[in-house]
Amino acid sequence: MSFSSSGTLSGHRRQHDGLWGSAGQNGYTKSNIGAKLDGYFDNRELPMYKDKPYNYASSRRKPLYQKWRFTFAMLLLLAAVLYWIGIFSPTKPTAKVNESSKKSWSWLNKPSSAKVDWDERREKVREAFILSWDGYEKYAWGFDQYHPLSKKGHQMTPNGMGWIIVDALDTLMIMNLTSRLTHAREWMSTSLTYDQDQEVNTFETTIRMLGGLLSAHYLSTTFPDMAPLADDDQGAPGEDLYLEKATDLADRLLGAFESNSGVPFASVNLKTLKGIPSHADNGASSTAEATSLQLEFKYLAMLTGEKDYWTKAEKVMQIVDDNAMEDGLLPIFIYAHDGTFRGANIRLGSRGDSYYEYLIKQYLQTSAEEPIYLELWNQALAGIRKHLITYSKKSHFTILAERPNGLGSNLQPKMDHLVCFMPGTIALAATGGKTVAEAKKAGQWGEKEQTDLDLAIELTKTCWGMYKTTATGLAPEITFFEIDEPPKSEVDGPFRSAELVLGASAEWKDDYVIKGQDAHNLQRPETVETLFYMWRITGDEKYREWGWEMFKSFVNYTRVEGDAGFTSLASVLDVPPSTRDNMESFWLVGFPVLSPIPRPCFRFGKVIWPANGRCNQAETLKYFYLLFSPTDLLPLDSIVLNTEAHIFPRSKLIRGMKTGWERKPRKKEGKAPSERGSHNEREEESKPSREEGATEKKAEETKSVEGKEKKKTLP
Repeated sequence: MSFSSSGTLSGHRRQHDGLWGSAGQNGYTKSNIGAKLDGYFDNRELPMYKDKPYNYASSRRKPLYQKWRFTFAMLLLLAAVLYWIGIFSPTKPTAKVNESSKKSWSWLNKPSSAKVDWDERREKVREAFILSWDGYEKYAWGFDQYHPLSKKGHQMTPNGMGWIIVDALDTLMIMNLTSRLTHAREWMSTSLTYDQDQEVNTFETTIRMLGGLLSAHYLSTTFPDMAPLADDDQGAPGEDLYLEKATDLADRLLGAFESNSGVPFASVNLKTLKGIPSHADNGASSTAEATSLQLEFKYLAMLTGEKDYWTKAEKVMQIVDDNAMEDGLLPIFIYAHDGTFRGANIRLGSRGDSYYEYLIKQYLQTSAEEPIYLELWNQALAGIRKHLITYSKKSHFTILAERPNGLGSNLQPKMDHLVCFMPGTIALAATGGKTVAEAKKAGQWGEKEQTDLDLAIELTKTCWGMYKTTATGLAPEITFFEIDEPPKSEVDGPFRSAELVLGASAEWKDDYVIKGQDAHNLQRPETVETLFYMWRITGDEKYREWGWEMFKSFVNYTRVEGDAGFTSLASVLDVPPSTRDNMESFWLVGFPVLSPIPRPCFRFGKVIWPANGRCNQAETLKYFYLLFSPTDLLPLDSIVLNTEAHIFPRSKLIRGMKTGWERKPRKKEGKAPSERGSHNEREEESKPSREEGATEKKAEETKSVEGKEKKKTLP
């Protein structure tokens, strides 16, 4: 996609409206057939941000009084009907992986030896990264997007943001790729500037770019033997390159926090420093975006001593928690103007995921000196177990499901691949990064820790089953499950899941339901991320073996002809699989490099950035590399990894850097006495005055929620 052709602007604008509307993902939150089909009208492009769903249906409507648009809409409706009856599914192949290109990877066909050499396996991951990086370096150096089949690159901004290069810096260091790191630093010092009149997504830019720069600073100063460079030695001219770039970028991103509530806007202009509400979702930010900036800004505050970075990020957590949502489970949208939630959709997939991840990681980042985050995590995990955990019908696989219409609504037995980060995070929280043996020896192990670990083990197995149930051995983007009606819950258990026996007709596979439109694979890292945590914490070798099988499937089915690297797949259900011309950045660095890398959209002649999705080449390969590495490489009890696998140290709090707020008292059911509720709830009730300084009104009403009478005191 070329950003220089003005003739394509209207087309890209229509693509943007189709991809990033406000209805919810895959049409599952709408009740009519048209809503379910909205997602198909996005040209089947992949998403670019971490928690943005694949086909995020649009709520923006083109005016029908324009005849050609009305005609176009009718054609789309016809296509929708054809789609509904299955004409377009499964996806047709767009390109095939060349079989001859696999000959240099002949080790794939060799039988496994009795004795496993994990160093050798780790080297295979390094070779895959080198192939991917060198393909990008040869065909798209300096570009934000890389398409390995067409061997082309594209920018997401006029001058580029360094998305692939900056996001991969710490991976280059960990893998000791000194010459490639040198080239990356040269490009950064001469070509990278954030002084661009460009709207960027606050969350994605923070976790990938700011996180990547901070991680590179940490590794280069703490582990100087990792890809050692003279340029970043103490006293050298380039000593502070990473930190200088990080500080410059962070100062620009701070503009996003200048809302009435303190909740950051979805986007920010890097030049004007002005925060910009979401162009969809009635202007609301996603909850995961607003609450997954804290590790980055807090670490920068501790590095620089600038308290403002800390207080801006910390304030968000207070505003979010002051809503006092039931059992610590949050709707997936929040308004920046007043800090209240939009809608009632509860899920740990797109737009909700990393809020929960960052609760426990903020606690660990400050060396357990902020117990408020452990309290928040424990409440949320208890809420997940109570409201979202269910089991598949025949084989009793543990499912982390969704409540699209709130906690009182029906359970939807659906798991995004994104949700597979959660088992590893649960295990991390259970031990704090220690091994289970170490935690037991230290007297830090009890019934709660064991039941939490049991849940992590079962969820990991469910995620691994997503891979084992397909012909390619690779997981789809979304999986549904067959469940009982009414759904089973933890109180009905415990349940023991079936073994994942091999065979195309294995009965356990009947519980997995993969729809054609959900069968693509974006090289996402969440499952291998969990395998890494599970291996480090439990010491069970099976997690490394599962990771090795997964890695071989990626090499087998996503490597493209020649020296271009790897690509994402249009469907994991076919062998040979159909492919997409995109290397996801999570594969190489942490977000899609191949496909939807933060994929910009056009509005009023400007490039704008939609809210979340994921690209993962560096992140996926990084986790494979760490999974096959010795456990003394970056010990879990001394670091914390952000949601893009960028590495920060744990440290003690320094002067002025602290939580600085307390939680409101909660009622027995988990809500605060003066809870504000969601925006929708408040709109339905008596509306208090919103004028600043107006006299506070009493508007106490009785409202039926889940069949019970509950009183709410409105502000």
